[in-house]
Order: sequence, then structure tokens, then C-alpha cells
Amino acid sequence: MLIRQQAFTGENKMLKGALHCHTTRSDGKGSPEEIIRLHKANNYDFMAITDHNIYNYKNYAPDVEITIIPGMEVDNTFERIKGFRTFHHVCLGPDDETNGYKQDERLPNGAAKDQFEYQPYLDEIHSKNNLTFYCHPEWSSTPPRYFDKLKGNVAMEIWNSGGADENYMDTNALYWDDLLGQGIRLWGVATDDGHQMHHHCKGWVMVNAQNDVKSILEAVRDGKFYSSCGPVINDFYFEDGNIYLDCEPCEKIYFYSDCHPTEIYYNKGGQISHAETDIDPENYKYIRACIIDKEGRRAWTNPIFFED
Repeated sequence: MLIRQQAFTGENKMLKGALHCHTTRSDGKGSPEEIIRLHKANNYDFMAITDHNIYNYKNYAPDVEITIIPGMEVDNTFERIKGFRTFHHVCLGPDDETNGYKQDERLPNGAAKDQFEYQPYLDEIHSKNNLTFYCHPEWSSTPPRYFDKLKGNVAMEIWNSGGADENYMDTNALYWDDLLGQGIRLWGVATDDGHQMHHHCKGWVMVNAQNDVKSILEAVRDGKFYSSCGPVINDFYFEDGNIYLDCEPCEKIYFYSDCHPTEIYYNKGGQISHAETDIDPENYKYIRACIIDKEGRRAWTNPIFFED
């Protein structure tokens, strides 16, 4: 039996994309045109301008060949008396009449007291044919117990460069395992959440799709991507009782599940490019991989689910 993670199937070119970017349209430091040109200079194929509560379809640098994914980030703050926690979601939608939002449409900040009261906000976004993913749970002080009952998300952030750069957090991947272990299926995305200029172009997704909005959104929905801060993953699959990963040379390869033991492969200096281990799928709901290069940059596969 062969199960290959969806990112590594078919013949499409892997597209580099940014799914969470801010500009001067909300609280970012760079203009939309500056941010688009910066991403193009860093070899991005597509990006979404996701300013807070203001929707965008527009390419503000029309001479730049880059696919703009329509979207925005929506905010909701709760527990203000105790400090605060937040529900933040990026929403991404189609570039045609099936999208329920218009260019420059503004949403008010939400005021739900918990995830159950917040669910109607998500339902409204989904009713307008937009995908959603959960943002920076560690920065938001929302470990999984605060958002594990939300319905309809396709993914959550497992890396947020802005948060990491400001020393608020490193990675939310352990929160991801908590949810995956409960049987909640979410893909993991790396983003920048770029506000300061130096936040941008440090975390991205590599998507197995054709370079148009519809294909990219379908691939994100279906988990046909991996996330990276630099390292390249070439393949990830299960066959005949073994899990395999191939990548460009790195220093560490990890296989993760919510079930111990985690397998670790290490080569100081960054010379390892293949790892494999036997695994009994009867004992695991899923398996995922993370690699770290000699500069400490990471890349993450999406899971292979054995329950399928």
C-alpha cells in the first residue's frame, strides 16, 4: 500500500506563496505596492494581502506578474478583564462573483466571549465562499482548548515569522499535534504575518497547483502543500510498513505524531537528505515530518492520515 502526501503527487510546479501579509491599508509598515514588489523579488508566485478587516482583490503593482489571492484577516478579542485573548483568522476567497466580499469591504471587530459565540462569525465567512485558517494561537494566548470546537477551518498557523521575530513565540506545531491527536483535521501553514518590513519573506507555503486563484485555493483546501522557512522537501510517503522522507540536505529530520516515540535523524553540518522508519499504521492516527537545516530554518509536511 502506497500513501503519498498530496503535496508530492502529480506534475504541477510547486508554487511559493505568502498567505498572511499586512500593509499600510491597516497596520503594516510597507505600502501594498512595496510589499508586492518585495515578494516578487524573493521569488514568490502568489500572495494574499490580508490587512485587518478590509478585503482585497487588487494587485497594487500591476506590472508585477504575481497572483493575488483575495483575502483579509478578521479580528475578535475576548477576556479583556483578564488581559486579553484573541481569535484571529485569515480568510481567502475566489476572484470571481462567487466571493461574497467586495474590494475594500470593511468588517467591524468582533466581540464574542468564547469559541461558541465566535462560530457564527466563521459561518458568515464560509457562507461567502472563503476558506479560513486560525492565526498565531500562542501569540493570541489561545491554546487548543480555546478553539478546538471551531468548525470549518482548513488550517492553522504552525509558524508565524512576525511573532517569532518579536520573541513572542517559536512555532505552534505542538498545538497542531494536540488537535490532530483528537482527530481534528487541520493543515499546517507557515506565514509571516508581516507588519514590520523585516518580518516579510521568512515563512511560506509551497503549493502543488496551477498558478491561478482557483487552483491555489483548491490545493490549500486539500492540503496539497508543505510549509517552509527555507528548506526544501521533495517527497513524503508511506509504503509497505515504512514512512519515507526525501529533502535537500539538512541537519535534522523528525517524524511526529501525537503518539510516542518521535523519530529523529541527525547529521551535524547538514548532510542528511533521506530518512525512513518502520511504522505500524494500526497504532497511529497520522504521521508528519519536520526538517531543520544547518541555519536552524524549518520546513513541515502536512500529515499522512492512516485512518483513510
